Amino acid sequence: MTEATRKREEVVLRWSRHPGQVGKARAELRTALAGWELATVTDTASLLLSELLTNAGQHARVSPGREIETRFVRLPHGVRIEVHDASPVLPVVRQPEPTDSAGRGWPS
Repeated sequence: MTEATRKREEVVLRWSRHPGQVGKARAELRTALAGWELATVTDTASLLLSELLTNAGQHARVSPGREIETRFVRLPHGVRIEVHDASPVLPVVRQPEPTDSAGRGWPS
């Protein structure tokens, strides 16, 4: 990432669905956060990005070759992290059973 990119208020990048892209996306996020002097939130932000990007790669109904977009937006007191898949299909909303070991994200 260039100096000009780090100073921008928003960084938009596109990634393939390959699992190896998650580490590269975290590195870009760390660079953006350092440029915005937000290094104190790096661990939490990196974990969040990893979860969102991994879920998009595993669960999005996206054709091979389509990309997943990440957007890091500098806010007055933090950062907003967005992950967008290219799927036109909205996710299925479901309530996990008490015995489920996954599916406990924030409800709609």
